Amino acid sequence: MTFRNAFFCSCFTLLLIAPSFGAEIPRPEHPMPQMQRDQWLNLNGEWQYAETNDVDDGSFLTMETLPETITVPFCRESKLSGIQRTGFMKNVWYKRTFSVPAGWKADRIRLHIGACDWLTGVWVNGVYIGDHEGGYSAFSFDVTRALKPGENTVLIHAYDDSAGGLQPLGKQSREEKSGGIFYTRTTGIWQTVWLEGVGESFLSDFHVTPDPAASRILIQAEVDGPSEGLTVSVQAFADGKLAGEAETPAAWRDNQLVVNLSPKRLWSVNDPFLYDLKVRLKKGGEIVDEVNSYFGLRDVRIEGGAILINGEPVFQRLVLDQGFYPDGIWTAPTDDDLRGDIERSKAVGFNGARLHQKVFEPRFLYWADKLGYLVWGEYPSYGADYHNPFVNRPLIDEWIQIVRRDRNHPSIIGWCTFNETPSSAGKLQNTVARLNRSLDPTRPVIDTSGWTHSLPDPEVLDAHDYNQNPEAFKQSWITYFDSGSMPARYGDGNKRGIPFMISEFGGIGWYKNASGDSWGYGNQPKTLDEFYARFKGLCEALLTNRHLFGYCYTQLTDIEQEKNGIYYYDRTPKFDAEKLRAIQSQTAAYEQNPPLKAEQVTAELHVLLGGAPDGSPVWKYVTEKPGDEWADPDYDDSSWPSGPAGFGKKDGWESRTGTEWAAPDIWLRRYFPYDGEEFDRAGLVIHYDNATEVYVNGELIWERKRWNDRYQLFDVTGALKKALKKGDNVIAVHCHQDDGGQFIDAAILIR
Repeated sequence: MTFRNAFFCSCFTLLLIAPSFGAEIPRPEHPMPQMQRDQWLNLNGEWQYAETNDVDDGSFLTMETLPETITVPFCRESKLSGIQRTGFMKNVWYKRTFSVPAGWKADRIRLHIGACDWLTGVWVNGVYIGDHEGGYSAFSFDVTRALKPGENTVLIHAYDDSAGGLQPLGKQSREEKSGGIFYTRTTGIWQTVWLEGVGESFLSDFHVTPDPAASRILIQAEVDGPSEGLTVSVQAFADGKLAGEAETPAAWRDNQLVVNLSPKRLWSVNDPFLYDLKVRLKKGGEIVDEVNSYFGLRDVRIEGGAILINGEPVFQRLVLDQGFYPDGIWTAPTDDDLRGDIERSKAVGFNGARLHQKVFEPRFLYWADKLGYLVWGEYPSYGADYHNPFVNRPLIDEWIQIVRRDRNHPSIIGWCTFNETPSSAGKLQNTVARLNRSLDPTRPVIDTSGWTHSLPDPEVLDAHDYNQNPEAFKQSWITYFDSGSMPARYGDGNKRGIPFMISEFGGIGWYKNASGDSWGYGNQPKTLDEFYARFKGLCEALLTNRHLFGYCYTQLTDIEQEKNGIYYYDRTPKFDAEKLRAIQSQTAAYEQNPPLKAEQVTAELHVLLGGAPDGSPVWKYVTEKPGDEWADPDYDDSSWPSGPAGFGKKDGWESRTGTEWAAPDIWLRRYFPYDGEEFDRAGLVIHYDNATEVYVNGELIWERKRWNDRYQLFDVTGALKKALKKGDNVIAVHCHQDDGGQFIDAAILIR
């Protein structure tokens, strides 16, 4: 069934209201600063509008006037759209007229849509032009064949089923209202719509690869249309003066150019220098097509456990930026708002951001390039049902489009394809990460941020840790790198020699006059001084760890009910910027002594007590509180039922779950022998969700609050030596679950 026919099955009648287009154009700036032509027309502003949850019968195609008006490029849920309705809506329609400017010398006219969530169809003068699947990537159509002299009509339909499971949503709420870490949805058009005039042949794309070592750039340019007799020429400019040029005969899409640069000036956080770039398609002496662009000369590479930028170990002081705005939702009200968020971030000491669960528009990346701001690009992976293979193709296709659109931005330091994905996404996750490496071999790729790293050959690893106790937080990551490596069967573990960052931490709640659903991580500090102390302790715990190339603090601003921003949702400050800047500006241990060589563990850890990955050993367990002596070695557990490890009910951990546990608490006991052999290192490998305490022969050897969402190795050498005895021993574990998925499994390794 074609897109045109897919949703046209029932009749829908609406009142007709004539629109009145205003003179002001919202977001009037060119939306693609790296691909600018002189002949372009911004179509933002007032459009006719209609919406329905019914399966549509096509009446909007022939309706002379749609019943409402909406301001593009703002989504229907936003105040700036003029609609501000936040309930679920599956079908939205947009309509307006336009005229191609009389002065254009263009053989072909293209219609561009910066982003429209989710499945979009376009008609011009009643002629079906095409469709696009995906809510976050830019797309365009050649509309030349449908145009007529004078006034033309464009009609756009978007289908968006947020609850259907086939669409990645990012942080759009899957419930009727916002809640927890999910916020107001975006439906339909949410980035600029514009027209562009091009020749019969034009430059459809080009990729700039910086090569600072050789003081040059490599360019691969693609031509749409006949290429016979054409040449592709490139000129680079530094401060308005010619810095390099090259030319080659045009040949379809594989046009390779090398541009040697003089002077050589690198792009960096402290000196974000940009060269201007002109890419032309010429026939003889005539310019057939000309694109104005820019680039930065910098490289990113991995050496041992370090990520180097221009050969330097720059500690990445990142902030989590989710790109929500009170009045525009996913769309910044103005270009100044995009720039302002970066300036606010830098003012408190961050030098970059993790662009979280949203594909940010090119204008934001432009300002990041201009201001020297390091960013990680990420796909909005939340919300899709990864058990359903129909999710795969649209997601892969869209990620290709996103990487190709954004890979020329020097501010993008790395890619993150997924976030906190369940193990059911593993095969897709691996495919997308490998594809990402092929599309852009110049930047590191994280397969997923936070949870289940599934690539057998990762090049970057990370973790999320919202521990609010600075001392415990610091010690846990010292232990992580200093206690040895887990065997591969437990997961990614402590893989030495691979760059590692804590890509979510902090999230300290701070709010006033908040509603009952307001929240932040941990208990809200009672005073500002208490906030500064905790922020300082958490940041310094990571700044002093030489094994970490960066961190990402949650988050830049409050968003609706989540009140853990450095700024309020309206961007007014909460804290003294200079105090936060001073905390973050201290020299990081990584910058002084980065782990440039892989550090090997010289002695192997052996299993004393196995976990689920070692063959699902059997434990005794109860879910009702036992007697007070339940952890003692002589406690009678003969009436307890038995079950194989691990225990829980947690999405993504089905393959490791031997016994279902869904109650608030579980108590576990198990006997194991010890032959008395001396050991110099003991590690507890444990995946706990939530708070857990572990005893051996009645002695507490380890305890933690919260959760860790993966197997992790903790040094328990001293405590285990004190508790262990030759012969039979008893391990006893109590795990308490607050909310969400739950899981407990443990093993003990010795060296």
